[in-house]
Amino acid sequence: MSLQGTPADIVANADADLSWLEGLYKTFHRHPELSGAEEWTAARITEELGRFPDWEVTTGIGGYGITAVLANGDGPTVLIRADFDGLPVAEATDVDYASIHSQLDEQGRRVPTMHACGHDAHTTSLLGAMTLLDATRERWSGTVVALFQPAEEASTGAHRMVTDGLADLIPRPDVCLGQHVVPGPAGRVFTAPGPVLTSSTTVEITLFGRGAHASMPHRAVDPVVLAASVVMKLQTIVSREVPPDKFAVVTVASVEAGKASNVIPDSARIALSCRFYDEVLRKKCVDAVKRIVRAEAVASGCEREPDFRFLGLLGATDNDPGVFDIVRPDFDAHFGDESVDMEPWTASEDFSVLPKAFGVPYLFWTVGITPCRQWDRAERSGRLDVDIPTNHNPAFLPDLSSLPVATEAAAVAVLSCLGHEWPERPADEGEDGDRPSESDVEATSVETSRAD
Repeated sequence: MSLQGTPADIVANADADLSWLEGLYKTFHRHPELSGAEEWTAARITEELGRFPDWEVTTGIGGYGITAVLANGDGPTVLIRADFDGLPVAEATDVDYASIHSQLDEQGRRVPTMHACGHDAHTTSLLGAMTLLDATRERWSGTVVALFQPAEEASTGAHRMVTDGLADLIPRPDVCLGQHVVPGPAGRVFTAPGPVLTSSTTVEITLFGRGAHASMPHRAVDPVVLAASVVMKLQTIVSREVPPDKFAVVTVASVEAGKASNVIPDSARIALSCRFYDEVLRKKCVDAVKRIVRAEAVASGCEREPDFRFLGLLGATDNDPGVFDIVRPDFDAHFGDESVDMEPWTASEDFSVLPKAFGVPYLFWTVGITPCRQWDRAERSGRLDVDIPTNHNPAFLPDLSSLPVATEAAAVAVLSCLGHEWPERPADEGEDGDRPSESDVEATSVETSRAD
């Protein structure tokens, strides 16, 4: 036996109490924690896992990572992941469960924190899906791995779980699944094969000039003027070097130089966020960044070459067409017209680190969380980009009606994959985490840092 009935039928007829979903979600929402500092959240997840006595729970993987495994007879092994870190954002919603939490960041500064990307909903929904799967285990066989991942926003959580021996702690999955809440009509489920999330490269550039008194600019090599030239010239990469039918983003997100009005500093720092679906185009644009910055430094008379640090290197999330073909019909059967095609999303994720580490296919889908009336009103007035808060916005807030939808989507997808016969794969087929080649990085330091 793999499945007795269809995934839609199994979920629709599950004898499971999910009345606690909303309350638990609000609890998580009130207590967001920054990447790598999710001590309370991990402890609360572990506490909730106590309601599943037959699931084997392992904690402390790569920091605060957690897995829960239910072995339910012969059949495939399906891994499904949820992330649970928050962001350094001051919440601007008016709900009674809004976050008033704050935390010390990596620089030791106390900052407000918020679940501004919906990871609280992801975690709640995975616990809900576990409830559905646990209650229906007489109708399916196989093994389910529920993985709760910290530090997604820092782009480090999945990689750290892998390098901390994840493969030795869980059965090797045949397929990996993940989901994310997004702006869109609440209850709508979006799926697509192929690239759905971009690769991400964060570049920190340090320009070295020569400092001087502000009244004597002729004695300086002014890094502020150099930084301004670099920022303007970088705008030509996408507009002049990327074909119009290709997608690329090279965004200058931060420029820092100097502390006083009467001092020309001796250095300036520029931070870029670069996003691509195509690895060849990524390399081309990164090469262009280095070429432009070096040329501008030479033109300014700098005596020291710029320093490049490439941080938070993530590959694109590229859904396996075969897994899509397995799951999508069951989404259609369960959600009807609310199961729709997913447009590529320009954000980035470290989810694909997990399936790539095991060398297995994967599917990543999204669930709409915007109140339907709010969405329809904004759509009619042509103001979706203005009136609908997106992820990382202080007003981003999932509609509570989306929680059972995300819960059911996770359960349906797992059951779809449990009902499929997966080919055997060599045990050494995976990669040690998903890290694009760094051979093109001529840097004094290359590390992983915040990228999303």
